[in-house]
Amino acid sequence: MATASVAFKSREDHRKQMELEEARKAGLAPAEVDEDGKEINPHIPQYMSSAPWYLNAERPSLKHQRKWKSDPNYTKSWYDRGAKIYQADKYRKGACENCGAMTHTSKTCMERPRKLGAKWTSKNIAPDEKIETFELDYDGKRDRWNGYDAASYAHVIDRYEARDEARKTYLKEQQLKKLEEKNTTENVEEGVSDDEDNEDGLKIDEAKVDESKQMDFAKVEKRVRTTGGGSTGTVRNLRIREDTAKYLLNLDVNSAHYDPKTRSMREDPLPDMDPNEKFYAGDNQNRVSGQALEFKQLNIHAWEAFDKGNDVHMQAAPSQAELLFKNFQINKEKLKSKVKETILDKYGNAAAEEALPRELLLGQSEREVEYDRAGRVIKGQEMALPKSKYEEDVYINNHTAVWGSWWKDLQWGYRCCKQFVRNSYCTGAAGIEAAEAAADLMKANIARKEAAEDVIAPTEEKQPATWGTDIPDDLVLDQEKLAEALKKEDKRRKEEKDERKRKYNVKWNDDVTAEDMEAYRMKRVHHDDPMKDFLN
Repeated sequence: MATASVAFKSREDHRKQMELEEARKAGLAPAEVDEDGKEINPHIPQYMSSAPWYLNAERPSLKHQRKWKSDPNYTKSWYDRGAKIYQADKYRKGACENCGAMTHTSKTCMERPRKLGAKWTSKNIAPDEKIETFELDYDGKRDRWNGYDAASYAHVIDRYEARDEARKTYLKEQQLKKLEEKNTTENVEEGVSDDEDNEDGLKIDEAKVDESKQMDFAKVEKRVRTTGGGSTGTVRNLRIREDTAKYLLNLDVNSAHYDPKTRSMREDPLPDMDPNEKFYAGDNQNRVSGQALEFKQLNIHAWEAFDKGNDVHMQAAPSQAELLFKNFQINKEKLKSKVKETILDKYGNAAAEEALPRELLLGQSEREVEYDRAGRVIKGQEMALPKSKYEEDVYINNHTAVWGSWWKDLQWGYRCCKQFVRNSYCTGAAGIEAAEAAADLMKANIARKEAAEDVIAPTEEKQPATWGTDIPDDLVLDQEKLAEALKKEDKRRKEEKDERKRKYNVKWNDDVTAEDMEAYRMKRVHHDDPMKDFLN
């Protein structure tokens, strides 16, 4: 077995240590003890975390590997939920702009957003929350139940106990009613025997109720419909075996999809069939009919009510959500009927009133009106035409027709002057003639332009310009001067190729004659010329 290695300053120290160990083994020297006064077993190595079973391992070893003393700074207390420390009377600088508390900002405020925050109103200042910080140890940080108050579960126990008491009270009342009824109908002897039977029956009923309490959350099982009576088990999507399977109703490959795993076919396999003759219209039909639709509407109402601030939850309190939905439907019907009655009181109900007489429907009456041959009224009063609430036959800006009396080229205008600009001044017949003349002139210009584009102008051959412009017809070049200019141009080009041939006393002449320009033009290299490489 390995032993702990110790470094000694000299051989003498090592010899003394060996003699001390031999004396301890022989019982001639006291045993070595630790800080707590306990004897240290020399056979147990001090670097081992756990001693073997055959050695004395009554106490732990290796203090450097275990934390013997807990840190006094660690605590097991928890936050005081909902505790308040101080409530101010007016808004303080740096506080929450919404509620006025100093312990948080408006971004982290848990109170309902106010229309005008406490910063501007200085009213209803919320108290400051109690802020605490704890230094938890390793186990405290990972404790799921740290800070849990077991007393908070007492109200759940009280609720179930109250339900059990109410159930027992109800059963006793039912038993007393049964006994009173039988006592009135039967004689005393039979009543006594019946009392014993009723007591036994009551005990049985109480036992059944207790069993039902325990089975509230049990699994609901359905009986399979089979010829032999069947067995129990959780079953879904069953059908009568004599009916045609849904996947055999339409054998077309592109028909409704059937999922064999869930035995569902959402779409209608026979959409073109008469609805009165088919008995299956797809699984989606069940979602939009019957109680499924009502349940969907109930869920939607619960969501909308929760978004508007009502404390409604379909899964947490389904009875409350259903009751609120029923009240909502009742109030909605009352409101609809009230609005309907208001409209009927204001405008009347033509459908419910009695039919008008035939004379009134045809516009006949007992009034007598006589007309002459020209259609003028001689006797009586002519029927007045109903007037419209809109202005009629009102002419503006000297117009003799209303706006919209003229239509042309997908535009409305005035018929009197054929203008398309509304609120314009009427120009009469002269304006119509001017517009027609302008239209004719426009058409003539367009036609002339199209004719000019069709005719291709002939191109004239021009001689190259000597001075950058067209060569005049009367220009005459001296052939001798032209030959000298060509030699001069050749000399200039050679000097450009080799500057060493240029002399120091070069005289430059800026005068350019027509012969010089012609020589430059004749010697110039045209880079676009395909035959330039063959020129001398």
